[in-house]
Amino acid sequence: MTYRIIGLDHIQLAAPEGCESEARHFFNEVLGWTEIPKPEILRKRGGVWFECGRHQVHVGIQKDFVPATKAHPAFQVQHLDQLRNHLIDNHIYIVDDEAREEEGIRRFYINDPFGNRLEFLEWI
Repeated sequence: MTYRIIGLDHIQLAAPEGCESEARHFFNEVLGWTEIPKPEILRKRGGVWFECGRHQVHVGIQKDFVPATKAHPAFQVQHLDQLRNHLIDNHIYIVDDEAREEEGIRRFYINDPFGNRLEFLEWI
């Protein structure tokens, strides 16, 4: 599953209060996503915004945070094996790793530092 993000539409992940530094480290330094300025109308809200290819990902701050484990975003990537190795080298645990030949994809899942499930996939 892939997404095309347009305008203010975005993928949102939740995180607990006070996590902006940890979010910046994980999404920028580990995943290599670029931090971008918040949209003007959302400047007063907490959180951090990142750009991942055509995706905009908002890591929002929630006082009563509960990680998203069942409903999760999927990101189509090239060089899935390279990404997997990079994450392992950075001590990120691969939750599930599978090839679904009937669907024509290979994919794996990780949890971000806040427990949100992320899926990365590549067409085979």
